Amino acid sequence: MQNNSRQQILAILKKYWGYTSFLPLQEDTISSILAGKDTLTMLATGGGKSLCFQLPALMKEGMAVVISPLISLMKDQVDALKDMGVAAEVLNSSLAPEEQGRVVNLVSTGKMKLLYISPERLQQDRTRQLLQSVPLSFFVIDEAHCISHWGHDFREDYRNLRIIKEWFKPISVHAFTATATEEVQKDILKELRLENPQTHIGPVDRPNLTYRVWLRSQIISQVTDLLKKHAGEAGIIYCLRRDDVDTLSARLNALGFENLPYHAGMDDDTRRLHQDRFAREEVDVMVATIAFGMGIDRSNIRFVIHTAMPKSIEHYHQETGRAGRDGLPAHCYLFYGGSDFLTWKSLLEDSPHKEVLLEKLQSLYHFCSQPHCRHRVLANYFGQKYGKASCDACDYCLNELEMVEDPLIVSQKILSCVYRVHQVSGIGFGAGHIANVLKGKQSDQVETWGHHGISTFGLMAEESVAFIRYMIEQLIGQGFLRREGEFSTLFLTDSARKVLKGEQTPVLVKPLVAAKKEEITQKGRKKKEEEWAEIDQELFQVLRSKRAELARTQGVPAFIIFGDKSLRDMARIKPTTREAFATVYGVGDYKMHAYADAFIKIIQNFLRLGMG
Repeated sequence: MQNNSRQQILAILKKYWGYTSFLPLQEDTISSILAGKDTLTMLATGGGKSLCFQLPALMKEGMAVVISPLISLMKDQVDALKDMGVAAEVLNSSLAPEEQGRVVNLVSTGKMKLLYISPERLQQDRTRQLLQSVPLSFFVIDEAHCISHWGHDFREDYRNLRIIKEWFKPISVHAFTATATEEVQKDILKELRLENPQTHIGPVDRPNLTYRVWLRSQIISQVTDLLKKHAGEAGIIYCLRRDDVDTLSARLNALGFENLPYHAGMDDDTRRLHQDRFAREEVDVMVATIAFGMGIDRSNIRFVIHTAMPKSIEHYHQETGRAGRDGLPAHCYLFYGGSDFLTWKSLLEDSPHKEVLLEKLQSLYHFCSQPHCRHRVLANYFGQKYGKASCDACDYCLNELEMVEDPLIVSQKILSCVYRVHQVSGIGFGAGHIANVLKGKQSDQVETWGHHGISTFGLMAEESVAFIRYMIEQLIGQGFLRREGEFSTLFLTDSARKVLKGEQTPVLVKPLVAAKKEEITQKGRKKKEEEWAEIDQELFQVLRSKRAELARTQGVPAFIIFGDKSLRDMARIKPTTREAFATVYGVGDYKMHAYADAFIKIIQNFLRLGMG
């Protein structure tokens, strides 16, 4: 990139976005787009992929067309662009006919720099004729993983986007995604028919996220413990089923934890209202199914809780990716149980891609049940190496997991019991029955089958049933046991025989005990204090209230006014002049003009009252 061109780019970056430097790969991607070359860019959520195409759209002649899968996603991006003074519009079915006419007129008269449309809209003859009648700078395919059968959000209409190269031959095409395996990346390039594309593949790792994975037990108390820890912060709680959402949301509200539910079974108006209230910071916690998806663009989500296992690592990576989009620390908690695997397995039974999906499900189950660095596993899954010896941001690397002292002996006891009950009875049994036998618990079923008389009865009498079940789940997840059939019957695998011979040792973790939980909580408090060391938290809350008020007035999500990173910077610098306010992170020319006086007044009043 020539020096004078780079200076121009940096000037635009500061003028509109209020930034003085780029995040990794942004500058390289912008250079490729300005050079008119087809590109594929993968940047993790929070990596600033939208800026990569929005900035060159302001520099090139003509209008950029952005293909996006969700109306809410389009609206948020367009609202944010307008709030920076950029000529951008959305053209979709949510607009009234007269509003669609207004947008078409703006496009026709060349007054538009970015137009957001859906893949379905692009395939309409009138849309093609409109776009062919005006100068275009380039096409963007956002959330490009939707193109691939191998992807986690496949959409047939995305598969048809190859028509861009037929209808708009000389125009470059740029695919963007946050989550794609190497297989999906190849599929995107092939399906879009990109010509000699330049690829910009960033690290999928999100170092600002801390991952913790725990076995589910009493989910209400497990969730409320976390909500107490994150009081006053924004978060999403994901459930597997709609009924789970309704039940958990109602229970939490009854216990005083204000939240809103969201799932596809609710009517459109209620769903939209709940999403808008969350985006405008009128409520901080959403309980939802994955229907609460890609359109969620609130930047200051500080925690994501999964109350059950998602169906793939891609889904998990994308859903947890909604936390910490502003680059600030955020926390991801996953509660899982063996029943989750079986539930998903039954739901995937009729899928034409069943084998691929089951393989992805198994990978996530391994992630849950096998102790290891969570960041490393996620990076490796997407074909990337993880360079650090320790991430210092997961339960494993933070030494929050207490390892079993004699994992080989414990494993051999459990595997021997599975073998013995099958040998004696001629049939297999589930985890609950095996745990009862090992504990020496004379349940009706144990007595009926005579398992109180076998050698493994009471072999782990000193342990709790919950402990034994926890060990069984880990052995299943690590491939030493497998579940089969309607009754989740346990069977040994070939790997189990190596354990029984002492040739292989599983890695087993103890369940969290109260003392360990308290230690984790204390560490969390200390880390949070360090994070807020130079920031006036009281002023931050006052600024946050002002942001919410402005968002309500303008009818836009709160993050469009300013992100938490900007508010934290204000609460640290405490600018009382326009010159000082201009140095705040994320303050460009348009935001300076629109918001400086309002926020400076808040800060001046705060200081005058002696609160700072």
